[in-house]
This record gives sequence, C-alpha cells and structure tokens, in this order.
Amino acid sequence: MTEPLRLSKRMSELGLCSRREADEWIARGWVRVDGKVVSELGSKVLPTQRISIERQASAEQSKRVTILINKPMGYVSGQAEDGYKPAVVLVNAASRWQEDKAPEQFHPKQLRSLVPAGRLDIDSVGLLVLTQDGRVAKQLIGEDSSIEKEYLVRVKYGKPGKLPDADLKLLNHGLSLDGKKLLPAKVSWQNDDQLRFILREGKKRQIRRMCEAVGLKVVGLKRVRIGGVKLGNLPVGQWRYLGPDEQF
Repeated sequence: MTEPLRLSKRMSELGLCSRREADEWIARGWVRVDGKVVSELGSKVLPTQRISIERQASAEQSKRVTILINKPMGYVSGQAEDGYKPAVVLVNAASRWQEDKAPEQFHPKQLRSLVPAGRLDIDSVGLLVLTQDGRVAKQLIGEDSSIEKEYLVRVKYGKPGKLPDADLKLLNHGLSLDGKKLLPAKVSWQNDDQLRFILREGKKRQIRRMCEAVGLKVVGLKRVRIGGVKLGNLPVGQWRYLGPDEQF
C-alpha cells in the first residue's frame, strides 16, 4: 500500500507551491483533491489523487516577485545579525537598476515575505536571489536541487610555488566536509590568482573550507551565476526583477 502524505507536502513535491503557501491556500479553501475542496490543515492524500488549485491561488502566486541583487560586502543574506544589515534593506525604488526591463512597478508590499533563496556570506559579493515565490525557493534550495552556482574566487597559496595539479583535482572531486563527501565540482584556473568554481550544493562556507583544505586562502569571492541566470552588468548594491523570460 502507498502511504498517504500530508496534502501540503504533496503540493510542494509537485512543485505547485511551498508548504507554507499550501497551508495558506488549504485554509482559504483554494485546494481541491479529486474535485472536492479540502480546507482542513493536516489533511492527507494518496500520491494517486489529483490535486488542483483555484484561480485565486494562481492569481496571487503570479503577483509574487523574485528579485536579483548584487550584494555588496558587509551585508548578511537573511535576518540581521551582529549589527549587520540584511541585503533586503537595499531593495527600494531608488536602488532599482535603471536598465531593468521587467514590467513590474516597485511597491513596498513586495518586501513582505521576501526571503533569500540561498545564502551568500557576509564577506562574499555578487548574485543573491530574494523571492516571495515558494516554487523558486524550492527550485534553488530544496533538498533535491541540482541547480549550478558559479563563483569567481581570488586566492593566495600559502606554500612556495603553485598549487599542485593533484590538489586542483581534489577540489574538483575527492574532498569531504563534516565527514560527508562533497558532490563533484568544476574548478579551473581563470588566471594566476583566480579560480572558477561551479557547484551543485551549498554547504556553509563551502568554497572557503575547500580552499583551506588544499592550502589556499580566499581573498575575494563573487557569485556570478545561478542556473541560467547571470549577474551580468548589475551594479553593486542595486537590484532588478527576474525577467518573465528568465529561468534558473
């Protein structure tokens, strides 16, 4: 027998929305299972049952924005901590990139429930995604996410000479963090002191710790791409909307 699942979990698995959104929609009577409205939180369904959502839910979801920001150093990705401001404080009408072609008009209500989909350390810069859309968050930071993230990393080698090829191979595959093997990465030299990293996972301070493991010190780290979306010419401290034709 196939085990029943919580309706909100099943909706998230199907990519309809986040679990939080699902609970909200269920409570509002916007979710149907096999054509019948289900409005009780915690309801369970079988994987074979058909789930549909009312037009109101789709309309509300289409209003949710996803914002790309070029995070400067000294800002944290999420909640304010240790006196440092969160990157979301940079999102206002004045700091929107003038070359943003997206049709949306900025409104302060877009800041409500705007959360980072993936972190970027306080001393790292570059592309940070803030979203109100649970589907985007799941795509970028869900357990089964395999979206590539690309970084340019300036490094200093702590020993005489150059980093041995064997250690570069280790950066590509073979290192472990916290007792767990890392997924294969793509790491290559861009010039004498800069590496390009392409990762499919995002453990805390992963690149810095990988570099430390082979005797490299990171002196600068910039994220330039997440999946199919690039940082491009977006100026530091400015933001733009994810375009209707862009996909991670």
